[in-house]
Amino acid sequence: IQKQKNKNKKKSDGDDGTVEEELAMARAAIRRAASRRANASSVPAHGEDVPLLSTIYRNPTAFFRSYTEMERRFRVYVYEEGEPPLVHEGPCKNIYTTEGRFIEEMEITRPDSAGRRRLRTWDPARAHAFFLPFSVTNMVHFIHRPSPYDHTTFKRFVADYVDVIASKHPFWNRSAGADHFMLSCHDWGPHASRSNPNLYKNSIRALCNANTSEGFDPRKDVSIPEINLYTGHVPRQLLSPRLPGLASRPYLAFFAGGLHGPIRHLLLRHWKGRDADLPVHEYLPHGLDYYSFMLRSRFCLCPSGYEVASPRVVEAIYAECVPVIISKSYVLPFSDVLRWESFSVSVAVEDIPRLKQVLEGVSTAELSRLREGVKAVKRHFVLNQPAKRFDVFHMILHSVWLRRLNTKLE
Repeated sequence: IQKQKNKNKKKSDGDDGTVEEELAMARAAIRRAASRRANASSVPAHGEDVPLLSTIYRNPTAFFRSYTEMERRFRVYVYEEGEPPLVHEGPCKNIYTTEGRFIEEMEITRPDSAGRRRLRTWDPARAHAFFLPFSVTNMVHFIHRPSPYDHTTFKRFVADYVDVIASKHPFWNRSAGADHFMLSCHDWGPHASRSNPNLYKNSIRALCNANTSEGFDPRKDVSIPEINLYTGHVPRQLLSPRLPGLASRPYLAFFAGGLHGPIRHLLLRHWKGRDADLPVHEYLPHGLDYYSFMLRSRFCLCPSGYEVASPRVVEAIYAECVPVIISKSYVLPFSDVLRWESFSVSVAVEDIPRLKQVLEGVSTAELSRLREGVKAVKRHFVLNQPAKRFDVFHMILHSVWLRRLNTKLE
């Protein structure tokens, strides 16, 4: 009788069995979908007004099935240890917006009035992944020592935090941290992860600074977009439902930004003030509006600074301006499911002197196709409050979900 009650309980709350059994079922369903790759131009997304444009995905049917499996099965346990502002809080505006808004969304997630399951669970035994809700940005702000290169204080905090988690709960030691994840948009996020060997080697690190030359491993780590919301909101200039079309964009390409790192140095040396069709500024002159230039440009240049990520990638997407990625060792966000070549252009650092020639070589038809891709992918880079299906919060979780699917625990 008790076994039957337990069985009925599992059916009633949607549980198909143990955590690993659920993951095995999801893997099988995604493999079946991947083998039935469709040739249609769009994939219907149930509950969405606009279908998914298939050309922006590596395998649209596999992505949609994986996403729906995530919605159906994936459950994340958020550790409750620690106190704000270093844990459970993060900056929700400025260049670290992604970090704070993700932590906030995980913290405010609650079951709805109908008792339907959400991505967060309060039962760690039923969790597929465990979130470590500390903010590296807040650590640097509140406890960092004056020396600009001294990582000791915040690394000690992270090490102590993981030690507390490992001593109070069985889950970290059970997997050596392999089903746990952290998230940081601060440049020093990778340094923080080095505070514990298993956090660095085994855990899923969701980072804006997704630099393979600094140890980022795309097989287990997650590249997340850097979103710079100065006020916490998308700039009003980019909120119009109908942004200028290609015919209303007189500039070939645009960039304005500080002289940060060797790539920008090379870009400014070759193109600053050289060509009226390609306005490149170190800093935009007083009285000129940054976003109006984006809205009047067909391409928006996104060179790496001292670190590989640039908020200009997301700003360009918001402005429906085709991003031009100029970087080395950068793993682009969500690139395990998105075909970045369908909505952006990559230019090698060595080709910066030929930049105008490269961009003018993109045909009108190809440019139109790229811009349609930009408009279609925009939904995946928007921060909503509360979060909505397919937005950046859920795309980050989907990337974590994919890594967890690839991790089989004994």
